[in-house]
Amino acid sequence: MIRSLFEASSETLALYILALTGCLLFGALVMEHFFALVPCPLCLMQRIWFFAAGLFAFIGLLHNPRWGIYPLLSIASAVTGAGFSIRQLYLQSLPADQVPACGPDIAYMIDAFPLKDLLAAMTRGTGDCAAVSWQFLGLSIPAWALLGFAAIVVLGIAQLRAGNRA
Repeated sequence: MIRSLFEASSETLALYILALTGCLLFGALVMEHFFALVPCPLCLMQRIWFFAAGLFAFIGLLHNPRWGIYPLLSIASAVTGAGFSIRQLYLQSLPADQVPACGPDIAYMIDAFPLKDLLAAMTRGTGDCAAVSWQFLGLSIPAWALLGFAAIVVLGIAQLRAGNRA
């Protein structure tokens, strides 16, 4: 399977990245709206980076998916998002007495906080980010997100290689 992945065309791989990010974002929206799981600031940052990776794949499809800049931007977005996933996994692994204090919800922060404080909360996380609210096969949401980001990196590398073959 991996061999066939690295033999696919650049266009096909860009479509895979676009489909994967679409499915992951759809899953996040389902968890938020149907399962009533309120996303924490780090979850929202991970969504932003999934969106960015898919957006770069989409722009590449519109322009020229064989250009190396588009898969590189998707890879950079995925690596950045993976950093936020790792940060959230770190917060979830902390003992209860070392978890940062819980802050107000993100809607209130957008309305009441200055941009500097909002960005700090979104990049460092709050105590809300340490709560494990859902698990599947023993992995929490940020662990699944980290796997999604890793898959985007693999697909982006395969797309880079495919663009070089053409």
